[in-house]
Amino acid sequence: MTGANSGLGLATAREFARAGAHVVLAVRNTDKGEAAAASIAGSTEVRRLDLADLASVRRFADKWDRPIDILVNNAGLTSRTLGHTVDGFEMHMGTNHFGHFALTQHVLPLITDRIIVLASLAHRRTTMDLSDLGWDRRTYTWLAAYGQSKLANLLFASELQRRLTESRSPVKVVAAHPGWATTGLNLDDDVPVFERVMTAVGDRVVAQSPEAGAWPTLFAATADIAGGSYVGPDGRFETRGHPTLVGRSSEASDPELARRLWEVSERATST
Repeated sequence: MTGANSGLGLATAREFARAGAHVVLAVRNTDKGEAAAASIAGSTEVRRLDLADLASVRRFADKWDRPIDILVNNAGLTSRTLGHTVDGFEMHMGTNHFGHFALTQHVLPLITDRIIVLASLAHRRTTMDLSDLGWDRRTYTWLAAYGQSKLANLLFASELQRRLTESRSPVKVVAAHPGWATTGLNLDDDVPVFERVMTAVGDRVVAQSPEAGAWPTLFAATADIAGGSYVGPDGRFETRGHPTLVGRSSEASDPELARRLWEVSERATST
């Protein structure tokens, strides 16, 4: 599980371990990963993985030597300022999508059961511009950039499932989103005071806990549902509630866009 040292990832990891699974926390900061693992009652392991560095992704995959029952592409990053990964990608797209795309491609032959891809309600707030994934021509806004990376996650999940089905693989790909969960993801130090206040109010009034936010991921990983499904909370506007199958935007359902993004991703990650 990527990003398993805090928030949704940690809550999900705890439940997997409680159910008897051996959970591998794939994290950028191994000190934080070890501290998180120490808080989990069950079998855990910490390995370094920096999704913003394709060389790190490759090293992680090259050292992996056993089957993976469930891969959870959970890690998510937000940045209010335009930044770039080690490989020169816009930070959201490079970390949230390209990093997970490369990781999945590298370890795919070892996956035996299911791949979970974490998306977001934010995928509905933007559009995909394959000619400007780095925001070189468009005016950068962090929410649109984050949303584009989450839209990419959904397109990746659907195209990967199509390819697996075509090859008669038994592996399923299921996407999930946590609704609005209090994970700390949106509380960067450079956020204006007003936005921090509004986020804090929203967290108290609308949001659900990281434990409840993890329910869609756990449902996606264990329920008897079809590959290609999308899971989210059943409450109004999908911000909170129990896990259920949910819809996605028309752009996230576009098979031709998914195919084109796949081709761009293969070239970008050399996978």
